[in-house]
Amino acid sequence: MNEQEKMNYSRVANAIDYIRQNFRDQPNLDEVAEKVHLSSFHFQKLFSEWAGTTPKKFLQFVSVEYAKRLLKESRATLFETAFETGLSGTSRLHDLFVNIEGMTPAEYKNGGQDLSINYSFADSPFGRVIVASTRKGICYMAFEDDEQIAFEKLTLKFPSAHFDKKTDILQQNALCIFKNDWSSLPQIKLHLKGTDFQLKVWEALLKIPMGRLSTYGSIAQKIEAPTASRAVGTAIGSNPVAFLIPCHRVIQSTGIFGGYMWGSTRKTAIIGWEGAKVNVESIS
Repeated sequence: MNEQEKMNYSRVANAIDYIRQNFRDQPNLDEVAEKVHLSSFHFQKLFSEWAGTTPKKFLQFVSVEYAKRLLKESRATLFETAFETGLSGTSRLHDLFVNIEGMTPAEYKNGGQDLSINYSFADSPFGRVIVASTRKGICYMAFEDDEQIAFEKLTLKFPSAHFDKKTDILQQNALCIFKNDWSSLPQIKLHLKGTDFQLKVWEALLKIPMGRLSTYGSIAQKIEAPTASRAVGTAIGSNPVAFLIPCHRVIQSTGIFGGYMWGSTRKTAIIGWEGAKVNVESIS
């Protein structure tokens, strides 16, 4: 990502943050453009190139009322239809191509001893990302602009592992998730360190269709633990694989998007971006 691209991303992120904070006032194009120090024409062009939709439609995607409508419409069939929709073209559900394998008890307990982990850095529509893999699959993925901090966080997950700064095919396949065309998306394999309960929650997240949302309570019901919403929230918050496991699609039952390990503004950006990619019909 060159300096101009970094500046453009920063402006888009600032615009999204402003929209997120002020959506109830329905700010117009001129108002948002002014906040990021661009003319309305140049801001609309920049934003549309990034999000694939206009700032106005993006504002609709991230409004609470729109989120509530999505939740209401999806309540009965959210998980049941996940594997029956969007199976071709650019709206193909990327989650169909993600497979989770849990680490062995020994790998889980000993901090990754005897594990060899490759890691690399890449650009994404939502900023710089670190991606790491074992021979079995992706074990870590996170948004982080500072590469040193990103690596330190990775080593905290696997303090006894051996690390090589190296790009491999598993990482390359995973990064295909950010492409606009998923018609030929390769199989993505994850090799994750988690408890049985966490793995169950993460597998449930994979069944939320792109462009749709769910709640902590709904996830708890789907894993047959209806009283465990708090534990579900903790498991979602400990997701070690950004974007590939779509924890960003879980929001509060009120329609408020809520927190996100990699920042509330980024969560808003991802939800709006995904809504645009599947061409969700705007609020009438």
